[in-house]
Amino acid sequence: MKKRDVLIYDTTLRDGTQGEQINFSAEEKLRIAQRLDDIGFHYIEGGWPGSNPKDMRFFELARGKTFKNAKLSAFGSTRKAGVKPRECPNLLALLDAATPVVTIFGKTWNLHVHEILKVSLKENLAMIRDTVRFLKDSGKEVIYDAEHFFDGYKANPAYAMDTIQSALSAGADMIVLCDTNGGSLPEEVYRISREVSDTVPKNLLGIHAHNDGGLAVANSLAAVSAGARMVQGTINGFGERCGNADLIPIIANLQLKMQKKCLVESSIRQLMNLSHFVSDIANIPLLNTRPFVGRSAFAHKAGVHVNAVQKNPSAYEHIDPSRVGNQRRVLASDLSGKSTIEYKARELGLSLGRDKSASRKILQVIKQMEDQGYTFDAADGSLALLIKKATGQFEEPFELELFRVINEKDEENPSHAQAMIKIWVGDEVEITAAEGNGPINALDNALRKALRTFYPEIDEMHLIDFKVNILDGSEGTAAKVRVLIESQDQNEIWSTVGVSESVIEASWLALVDSFQYKLSKDRLNHNHRKP
Repeated sequence: MKKRDVLIYDTTLRDGTQGEQINFSAEEKLRIAQRLDDIGFHYIEGGWPGSNPKDMRFFELARGKTFKNAKLSAFGSTRKAGVKPRECPNLLALLDAATPVVTIFGKTWNLHVHEILKVSLKENLAMIRDTVRFLKDSGKEVIYDAEHFFDGYKANPAYAMDTIQSALSAGADMIVLCDTNGGSLPEEVYRISREVSDTVPKNLLGIHAHNDGGLAVANSLAAVSAGARMVQGTINGFGERCGNADLIPIIANLQLKMQKKCLVESSIRQLMNLSHFVSDIANIPLLNTRPFVGRSAFAHKAGVHVNAVQKNPSAYEHIDPSRVGNQRRVLASDLSGKSTIEYKARELGLSLGRDKSASRKILQVIKQMEDQGYTFDAADGSLALLIKKATGQFEEPFELELFRVINEKDEENPSHAQAMIKIWVGDEVEITAAEGNGPINALDNALRKALRTFYPEIDEMHLIDFKVNILDGSEGTAAKVRVLIESQDQNEIWSTVGVSESVIEASWLALVDSFQYKLSKDRLNHNHRKP
């Protein structure tokens, strides 16, 4: 590799699983490893084979797979005190994993040597040296993780350096400085890394940071600036306590800002997909505000901002979002200006017509509705209907005269609901009843049943998400609620919103918008009018 290249070492499958609520099966770990390999990561740490059967099974599964770009690594500790390496069960388990790389951690901080391991400083050095030499003699590439290095260096720099020298003298291929407690500052990491690089060649130096001070990404970048060539971290920052360094923004910053090549350009454009892929497998919702890859990372709400990015995106965007696989989003809200409405209309494929005041009128309606509790940030379907109605581009496909819902529950049977609706489609009336496992499901079924005769295309759409938000918790069960519904057909996904003191009415309003959006976009209105 070229001198300017940075090696990316992923430990999502090991350190990442130490995070709260993070748990991968062996099969899921293999799927993630294969995706990381496809993108071009250099090292993938698969787990600690000496600690649990699941990790050992992952390595057994991985043996049958070919990794094109990444080297698979097994993780473990140095030999036990007073035990020869060839007799240490943990080291033998590492060899059984049959990976080309083994990553070993050892104690650097004299506090840990005395109070945690309860061995002499001399014995700890021997444990490091013997372990690395044993693994090298076994034909492994050995990465040595100097655990608690920065804390150890600040407490006793001479001994911390002795531990590194023990690993180097035994043949370690890479020395990784670990901020295990995650409490160091970037200037400390930079200074100490520079001092270490006077002894350890820069091409053998790596960084492993934790996020307890919220600085794991900054500390990783500081170490690279000081000469480190390997960065360890996890996807989405998964990890114990506050997590590990998040490799997504690290890779993006290194390659797009610091001109340090990590991956090929096409892989950088896969960062958003990778982030979501791992998040989905972990079943941990990805925060919208994640740098670079979050849904809100390039979302603009303030009217001044929207006006500016239309003229020059760099006015409020630090990179082109497409470079990491993301996209620009403009949000319509009570903070919007005319330019936001004009942008959203174009984005939704709608015309504002010849009335130059249309955007101002639409904006006024949005502000009034948001004052009532509506939000159009995540409800483009309802926003599109609002724009069509305000500009005379909408004809009601149906009108409600009434609906009635009955919900039943007894001690022995689950809740059961019945809904009856009466709607008009042009000059024809339809009265329909349906059942459901709850009042909203019953209403959905009844409305579909009523509309199917007039609009058979209704069967193409279905609801995929349903969310209820309490707008004023101090009102208790009398509080106003906002319902967001997400729907899908074979062509697209859209969201609609409804607000009311009644959760059933709020759901009905969002439901009606969802059906109307489908019918409106397909231009299936029959131009009927209620007499």
